[in-house]
Amino acid sequence: MTIEDDTPMYKNMLPCFTLLVLVSFVMGVITAQAQDSSLLSLPDLSAETSAAENALWIENPIEKRFHHAKRVVIADIQGPAVIQMVHFAVPHSHFAEPVVKLNRDLLLKIYWDGETNPSVDCPLVDFFCDPDGRREILNTALVNKRRGFNAYFPMPFRKSARMELVYDGPVEPGDELWRIMPCYSYVVYQKLDCIPENTGYFHAHWRQESLLMGKQDYVALEAEGKGKWIGWNVTVRKPGSTGYAVDMNERFFIDGQELPAIEFQGIEDSFGFSWGFPESENLFPCTGYFPFFKGAAAYRFFISDAIRFDRSLRVTIGFGANEHPMFREQFSAAGNEFQMSSVVYWYQTEPHAPLPPLPPATERRPAPEDPFWLHPEQLPTLDGLKARGVRLYMLLGRPEREVIYAAGGFQAEVTQGYAYAGWPMPIYHCRASENHVEIVLTVPPNATGILRLFVIDPDHFQGGRSQEVAMDGGPGERIDHFHDGRWLEYKVTAEQTADRKLVIQARNTKPNSNAVVSVLEWIEQS
Repeated sequence: MTIEDDTPMYKNMLPCFTLLVLVSFVMGVITAQAQDSSLLSLPDLSAETSAAENALWIENPIEKRFHHAKRVVIADIQGPAVIQMVHFAVPHSHFAEPVVKLNRDLLLKIYWDGETNPSVDCPLVDFFCDPDGRREILNTALVNKRRGFNAYFPMPFRKSARMELVYDGPVEPGDELWRIMPCYSYVVYQKLDCIPENTGYFHAHWRQESLLMGKQDYVALEAEGKGKWIGWNVTVRKPGSTGYAVDMNERFFIDGQELPAIEFQGIEDSFGFSWGFPESENLFPCTGYFPFFKGAAAYRFFISDAIRFDRSLRVTIGFGANEHPMFREQFSAAGNEFQMSSVVYWYQTEPHAPLPPLPPATERRPAPEDPFWLHPEQLPTLDGLKARGVRLYMLLGRPEREVIYAAGGFQAEVTQGYAYAGWPMPIYHCRASENHVEIVLTVPPNATGILRLFVIDPDHFQGGRSQEVAMDGGPGERIDHFHDGRWLEYKVTAEQTADRKLVIQARNTKPNSNAVVSVLEWIEQS
């Protein structure tokens, strides 16, 4: 009998079936659910067998727990089948003292069909869009976290699937390692008769790199084979600074093309935002953002707009070809390195090109928030300053401490001008003002010496700054074209310091620009 038959039962079912299809479609669009078992398939009573594998909890054999080893096989499944859902409980230590949260010491690895190179190789926390394990709550269409990690990527395979957790941190197997590792896991899958020929295998890979974005692009993926890109999560930060660039572009080079087939202009736009990432976090089903240290973390799932490739896919992040040269210049200087990390998700045919090996656990940790952690700031020594006759040395705008050395009777105070510290090394700081920068010096009475000021315009603001520098309200010296920096020297007489005070001003002379001063030093003269 067919549904067209004049049977009351089928006539009654038709509106319900139509409604189910409509609800399924709308819900699929709204929630972007990508599971193989969609709402439409829920009434299907086919004979496929469902099963699950447990691990990590004390009810499971010791070889499936971190009491036994640092590498635990949490699922070993014979195909054909499709993994439908993966769950990890947060560690016992999450609720005990002292609290030890998961970080990048723990890796998730998945091998398909007996391969020796993993198709999934990521820190567990980053796989779940939780970089370095720093979040309590996360909601997306395909992964979420709240006292547990849950993933809904459909993962079909033909012969076998082996899923492992690998801990390569300092704690040895035993009670303590069990306490700080996920305390329970299950992998839910469905047995199938066969896998259609054009079905891809799930892949995911984590990368992290510290680089000068003005000189090179960040490479998130280089895949070979036929496949489909379905999403990623990315972090971008400039350690030691509150600023990070948002003008980088995301490029997708398909099948060996020299020019990208897809290029999103602006990293925040590619994750669904604009004019920089917002001040507060936003977690949507397919796109989202939240702060990561002083930088940004964002995710994007390409469910309705997956990117297909036949032979290869290369994905990079970098400044666009027509980006303002200022960005490339500024972020090519030592000390302006970004640290970026990513997990990319895609399907492709096997065998795949071997994934680059992950670095050791200590190298996977986020860089410290020290300014210029790769190139520590080199301050002059006290002996070196004294040998040059320096009695006062000041690095204006330096966040930690501006007055590096002041001999007895010497003092400096900025009375006008805000601090800025976002330029490249080595002179990355200044005091700036749209009107004038003013510094008041206190010196011993009738002191004589050479007052030296260093001014620099590394970002060539508004086409190049222009300013006048003057002392004690006198006529100013016009300063232009100091992109590479310039020392200014002024001989100070005893008459000028009779009242112990000396006022220095740098006055802005260009509309919509500002005046800047970066270094001040007093060299004593007898």
